[in-house]
Amino acid sequence: MLSAIAERMRPEEEVMDLTRLGSLHSSTLSFMRTLVRHIMKEEWTIERRVFNLDDGGHGTAIYQIATPNDTFSFVLFSEQLADEDRNDRVIATRWDLTMALCEGIVDDIWLEDLRRNVPRQEAGRVDARVFSLSRANRSSRLFSYVLDELCAGRQPDVERIAEVGYLYRTTAVYGSGKLGMADWNKVCTKFPDFARPYAPEMFICYLLRQFSLDQIDHIAKSRAPDSAVALDDRLKRFFGIGNSTGLGMAPYLVNHGELFSQWVEMRETALAQVLHKATPTAWRINLFHDLVKRATKHFAQTRTSDEEQIERNRVLVAELAEVGTWVSNRNDKLTTWFDLSDHAKKTWSLETQELIHAICMEIHPELVNDLEDNCTLVPKPSVDPAMTTARLRQLIEQRYDWALEIDFSDPSSSDAFWYRSEEKLEPRLGFVGADPGVEKQMPLPIGRRVRDCYDALVEDLAAHPKSDVIHFLLRRPSQKSIVRRIQTMSKHKYAEIRANLADRNVRPMDLLRCKLAFFGVSKFDPRSKLWVRNTMYQGAPLIDDIGKTYDSWFLPLKPEMKEAGA
Repeated sequence: MLSAIAERMRPEEEVMDLTRLGSLHSSTLSFMRTLVRHIMKEEWTIERRVFNLDDGGHGTAIYQIATPNDTFSFVLFSEQLADEDRNDRVIATRWDLTMALCEGIVDDIWLEDLRRNVPRQEAGRVDARVFSLSRANRSSRLFSYVLDELCAGRQPDVERIAEVGYLYRTTAVYGSGKLGMADWNKVCTKFPDFARPYAPEMFICYLLRQFSLDQIDHIAKSRAPDSAVALDDRLKRFFGIGNSTGLGMAPYLVNHGELFSQWVEMRETALAQVLHKATPTAWRINLFHDLVKRATKHFAQTRTSDEEQIERNRVLVAELAEVGTWVSNRNDKLTTWFDLSDHAKKTWSLETQELIHAICMEIHPELVNDLEDNCTLVPKPSVDPAMTTARLRQLIEQRYDWALEIDFSDPSSSDAFWYRSEEKLEPRLGFVGADPGVEKQMPLPIGRRVRDCYDALVEDLAAHPKSDVIHFLLRRPSQKSIVRRIQTMSKHKYAEIRANLADRNVRPMDLLRCKLAFFGVSKFDPRSKLWVRNTMYQGAPLIDDIGKTYDSWFLPLKPEMKEAGA
């Protein structure tokens, strides 16, 4: 059956178009959603074991986590930080909060070691009992406003909360062996609770959100014990964790093509099953209409100052009305969701097409959610030395036809380059003739590298028509890494992003948004084509909701606060 579904999956040239990837939305298979689903289903116990904070909220907190498999600890250090010292750049050396996710129970001796190292972040070192490390800064304006309102005995205005959406924002989340932490092999083999991509990093952000809510209640009660009220649970769920994502994330999808292909294939398999196997029954169609209405409100409530994103959201909201009308007019004539998807492809924007797909997957969890364990893969890049160069040439022509169609002799197609800033320690995008460092560029423009390899291969074949890869590489050793990539990625359906990353008009934003959609982010606030603000876990259940029935937090909405004094 899965082989039949594989034949119905969308083709690589459609799915891996960078503009389409930059139009993806979060879905039920996004990493934050799958993590929270496991927490709720397995009823993890998350308790505050240590909460030694002063009246200003500074001190140490430890949350103990008990899963059906193991025990873990989330250790957080809160420091007093002047506004002028608050810096979100990777080169910062102090933060409001620093934290670590650890295996087992943290005793006093280990806690002191963490206290010496975690607040130092990159300058410190931890051991392999730590899964993930992070830091966060306070949203000073919103934090102060919410605190003042709670101290005065009032709930903060939801409109003011919606302007920002979080009390703290992360400035980096580390894992997978960095700074001495457990590597991915240890995590995925010994700890099944976190054996999915980015699960430790997603969890540390989830508990950071919880701490931010616990901390503000604590400070309010400490400052105004007679008048303060606790933050309403509906508002707590609406708070998320802020994040600013820049070019540092962009190379990941290129450098981890095998894993990225697995993510995409998981999503495309789920989508194909829904589009071609599911029956749009009356109650499913009603649920579809409900989610279209929800999406309309969600994107109308999205705050951004980016003119392009404002227009994209406007078009999306307008087209959603057309989607609802079209489905209503089809009524019982809608026999498969593919009919809707096919019409959307011919009629509406990429944003709307991909949101329709996310909604369709949302209403068929029985066909989708079991696929969430198919997103993990151990990369195995390798060179096949015995492959003939004639076969290698054929492989390039079949799988990299998009790269061969690019005219790299046109300066506009080849004057962008990626490099790592020595001063800021972050990836940067430069332009030939305007920025130094082209000789130190990162090998991200796969299309251009494939073209260079292909030209060398054609020349080599003219002189050695019966040759093989190993002898070609002995003559052209500089081509080894790209040959290995071509041979490896050609085994995977969705491994290569079909875009020229050396083009003058390349949009790194599309790479960032694609990865964030897989994380589970639903609202995007681009600040340029190079970085984007976003909010994680907005609408997600709280730890107090574990063990209770909770509503889906797909496309979260502002809560309605109608009670007097709310």
